[in-house]
Amino acid sequence: MKMQLNTGIFKMQWYINQMRGWSFKTYMLLMLGIGVIIGTTFSSSVNFISLITMVAAILGFTCTLAITNARPINGILGLVSSIIYIIVSVAAQNYANIILQAIYIFLLDLPVLLLPSWTKNAEKHIRGLNFKNWVFSLLFFSVVLSLLYLMDTRIFISPRPWIDATAGAVGITGSMLCMLHYREQYYFWTIQGILAIILWGVTAFQGDANLTLFLTYILYLSNDLLAFTDKHTHWFH
Repeated sequence: MKMQLNTGIFKMQWYINQMRGWSFKTYMLLMLGIGVIIGTTFSSSVNFISLITMVAAILGFTCTLAITNARPINGILGLVSSIIYIIVSVAAQNYANIILQAIYIFLLDLPVLLLPSWTKNAEKHIRGLNFKNWVFSLLFFSVVLSLLYLMDTRIFISPRPWIDATAGAVGITGSMLCMLHYREQYYFWTIQGILAIILWGVTAFQGDANLTLFLTYILYLSNDLLAFTDKHTHWFH
């Protein structure tokens, strides 16, 4: 019993330590984001989908900030939020986003949880793309985009196939670059953030979702800009 208690305390201390040492701007953005997400959720009709969307949005936003600060807690946060996002995406008929969230789980979340060496001194393994890697990344994006668009138009019929497929392909490419510790992932995250804002904005105005995810992806975009500009983050400084 004492050993189990000590183990539990150790795990709790790990989570607490993971939330320490972030940049001041990150903490401010986190508090702002949580307030916006909760406020948006309860400013309109509340139902099961809106509540789980709120939970996924808070966890997902915290996850992106953890990645920016090179903290492996993003693994568990991303895993839970991605599972919920899949449920929300099924309800909204954004099928490429389902694939995107599944890719997040396999490329970003599970490696953090199952391969501790991937996250050890992560900030020291950050590198940049050379010309050959850029060509490969753009080719990878093109192939993924084609496959997602075919899925959205031939297998499942999405109301928003181009936006859904393009946002998904950019996000999957960013995930691959993140897994490989390339800083240029944030170019893709920024573009994906803009496309996701459009996707979930259109989805909300067409009545297939609420505005929570629309505003959440605006917050995601602000985190991407923080990664470029804040000298206390690791990816570009």
